[in-house]
Amino acid sequence: MPNTSPPTRRSLEVRELDLRLREWRDEDLPVMVELFDDPEMDRWTPLRSPFDLAAATAYLAKAQQARAENRGINLAITVQDDRPRGEVLLRGTGNPGEAEIAYGIGPQYRRQGLAKRAVELMTLHAFQDLSMTRILLRIEPANESSQAVAASAGFHLTNDALVIRERKEGPFKLLTWERTS
Repeated sequence: MPNTSPPTRRSLEVRELDLRLREWRDEDLPVMVELFDDPEMDRWTPLRSPFDLAAATAYLAKAQQARAENRGINLAITVQDDRPRGEVLLRGTGNPGEAEIAYGIGPQYRRQGLAKRAVELMTLHAFQDLSMTRILLRIEPANESSQAVAASAGFHLTNDALVIRERKEGPFKLLTWERTS
């Protein structure tokens, strides 16, 4: 009798630059709360504070659905001990060969070069394994830390029009940084 069950999806993991990017797991939910329930995450990312266990559970389910539907990947940023220190994600923009990366590092792990290395590693993965040709970072003009990460990871500010996105408190504008293969 033929096997009619859907194929098992392999867990995604990317290693290099002394990092391990891996998919989030259910046991990571309490750590997600520690990392994402932060005023800076609330200020610069779509993640809202308070970010509690219910928010983490919903966020993980949404990330798993996006991966299952091939719409994007959310990966925990880990090092040798495998404890998540932040997240890096990749989403298609709708343009062929183009994707956007976003990232966030938990407050206790900032200023350790994790964001730069995670962006570099996800960019390498997108170019080498996913055949992307243009990777974007979208950053608010006042977010000087993320602009420094973008520059140090080899991204360049474009002349693209400001991107307008919505949050519950209203629209916000983003600059576009790019790196091409």
